Amino acid sequence: MNKDIIGYAKTRHTAKAYDPNKKIPNDDIEKIKELLRYSPSSVNSQPWHFIITSSTEGKERIAKSTTRLYPFNTNAILNASHVIVFCSKLNIEDDYLLSVLEQEDKDKRFISDVEAKKKTRFSVQSTFVNMHKYDYKDLQHWIDKQTYLNLGFFLLGISTLGIDATPMEGIETKIIDDEFELRQKGYSSLVVVPIGYHEKDTDFNALLPKSRLSLSEIITEI
Repeated sequence: MNKDIIGYAKTRHTAKAYDPNKKIPNDDIEKIKELLRYSPSSVNSQPWHFIITSSTEGKERIAKSTTRLYPFNTNAILNASHVIVFCSKLNIEDDYLLSVLEQEDKDKRFISDVEAKKKTRFSVQSTFVNMHKYDYKDLQHWIDKQTYLNLGFFLLGISTLGIDATPMEGIETKIIDDEFELRQKGYSSLVVVPIGYHEKDTDFNALLPKSRLSLSEIITEI
């Protein structure tokens, strides 16, 4: 049955159990990668990296982050078709902004007066980064917000593919960071998201009605 965007928003849910025998087709995995790539971010900073695995070994390495404090999350990681680790950059350097700028140039974002527009664009990007680095002193928080923006974009997007997801903050990020040497590469893990197809008999959340605050409580129209 075809659904509009509101239909997907109302019917997607956080899966609590996965069918280990159902795997996401490769064509859909390629679409998922594009969803991760095309998320919006402030000044197009894209300060993220993703680890994607479908192998037993890869899922076991990620599941190490749950066994001590969050064992209730372990099975979802192990039984899901794939698992994605959302990681944030630990800093945004000028060299990184320049590499983003070069990609924008390759993608024809600048039609005329290219060098002048690139210079202006770099000034805008670095202004926002430096504002959070030096004035607000919340650069890491700002970077993480961009990754969470990607996460929200991703969760709604994969629901349109009929794929379930379980965003997890119940992980020990240092364990994942050490396991994949993320900090040495300039990143830190933030959220783990098992994806796949829920197990109908044990995923209790799929049977529960969705509950949200009323429109009158969350929206002011003026």
